[in-house]
Amino acid sequence: MGQLSKLACLGIAVTLLATTANARADEPGGSIISLSPAGAGASLGVPEIREKDEKTGDMMIRNVSEPTLELFRPAPGRANGTAVIVAPGGGFVGLGYDAGGTAVARALALQGVTAFVLKYRTIRSAPDPMQMPEVHMKEMERIMARAKSGTPVEVPPFAGEPHAVEDGARAMAIVRQRATEWGVDPKRVGFIGFSAGAYLAADLAIGDKALRPDFVALFYGGLRTPVPSDASPAFIAAAADDEYQPDDATQLYATWRKAGVPAELHVYERGGHGFDLKPNGKTSGHWFDELLWWMQSRGLMRA
Repeated sequence: MGQLSKLACLGIAVTLLATTANARADEPGGSIISLSPAGAGASLGVPEIREKDEKTGDMMIRNVSEPTLELFRPAPGRANGTAVIVAPGGGFVGLGYDAGGTAVARALALQGVTAFVLKYRTIRSAPDPMQMPEVHMKEMERIMARAKSGTPVEVPPFAGEPHAVEDGARAMAIVRQRATEWGVDPKRVGFIGFSAGAYLAADLAIGDKALRPDFVALFYGGLRTPVPSDASPAFIAAAADDEYQPDDATQLYATWRKAGVPAELHVYERGGHGFDLKPNGKTSGHWFDELLWWMQSRGLMRA
């Protein structure tokens, strides 16, 4: 397998048109909420880069120093009191901001869920999208070797994971603090993560109890331990033909269940690493409906 194919597995787009920008250019976005005062924390020292895939129109964001939440509210009278923070994937190098972020948030808002897209901090990368950070290349080599050997059971932490977890925890705190303003029940704030975002979601689900999501959805992510008996209930989904993380979904489910934590598992026959809302003609293309049914069964939204 070529180097570019390996990089694409965690959301790093292969064919990109690179630009730098401070606002969405393709369509109006939601309200932007800063997660920290301007300039707080160590900056990467380079401009944020937004790259648009010429074929799909999807946006990839790299070199994120200033984390934010983008808010998508349901239509007036449609809000059901549940909130969800969506964390895109991208290997902690970039964020697949549209397919694994705004598209999902908009779909949730149509269902009455107050949705947020988390733009969390990433590690620094070169302007050329084909020139990946050396640390990320080593991480990908370990993932490929692990996919063949099955060891170690748990993927070692990624270089950008600690900062992302800090941003996720801050996002949880802000949504709960401003719950009344946004018409949200502070006890019904969930967190959905895709790929690297799912690792972030798992970290939060087993982390500081005060900042733990009330529920999580983990899409083609991986195990984080130890899992306490009061971890967040989890919806877990992946595809059997995911060549990078072939057994992680079942390991997540088994660990959650061993801890006595409610969990539901969906392993689709096909879908690879990175199915999204676009129709794909496979059973993995129905994951959003199944997530909604799970949320309905837990009293998080109307049937």
